[in-house]
Amino acid sequence: MKILALDSSATVATVALTEDEKLLAEFTLNNGNTHSETLLPMVETILKMYGESIDGIDAFAATTGPGSFTGVRIGAATVKGLAFGTEKPCIEVSTLEAIAENLAIRDGLICPVMNARRSQVYTALFRSEHGKLTRLMDDSALSISELDELLSAYGEPVSFSGDGYAITTEALNKTTALPTPERLRHQSAASVAAVAYRKYLSGETVTDAELKVTYLRPSQAERTRLEKEGKG
Repeated sequence: MKILALDSSATVATVALTEDEKLLAEFTLNNGNTHSETLLPMVETILKMYGESIDGIDAFAATTGPGSFTGVRIGAATVKGLAFGTEKPCIEVSTLEAIAENLAIRDGLICPVMNARRSQVYTALFRSEHGKLTRLMDDSALSISELDELLSAYGEPVSFSGDGYAITTEALNKTTALPTPERLRHQSAASVAAVAYRKYLSGETVTDAELKVTYLRPSQAERTRLEKEGKG
């Protein structure tokens, strides 16, 4: 089956086309938050260059959070638009699980981290064994010090990935971070598709109307409003 997968939850925009577990094509841009202008043209380009059409896609996948509020919305809206009227299934993929998939080939603890500002990261924890990920912690928003404390309890080195890699590894005091090549720290739509394929096989699909996003915490605008109301 062919899956069209995408991720626009951070500064990287990435689109991939896969067939079962085989990567057919991937298009990634690391040029900042211009996803509203670039994501759909990237989809159109990858389909045209591979000689495929929307009708030939069996399922559509997108990371649905956490991440940039605007970026996550753009990715979800793009998949909804592509899937609309096709009666093809959609697959919701955790951004953090897709980032962890980048390092699935490396046995041990895998910790995806995304910069959530205010000295926090969006994070989760997985154990990788022989290329298979097992989730150890739900997607969460934690301070780096809280994450450091949590990871130190495992008493073993940890592999990190995601756009929060630098700020996290530089701030660790109790946890040993294994080095991760720069190219494996960014979102990859191929990893999104790999997670989506497993979810498809286990029946975890939704319709385009049912696809929803997960933010983990209120947006900046909501936080500002709540702070003002609290002061009042």
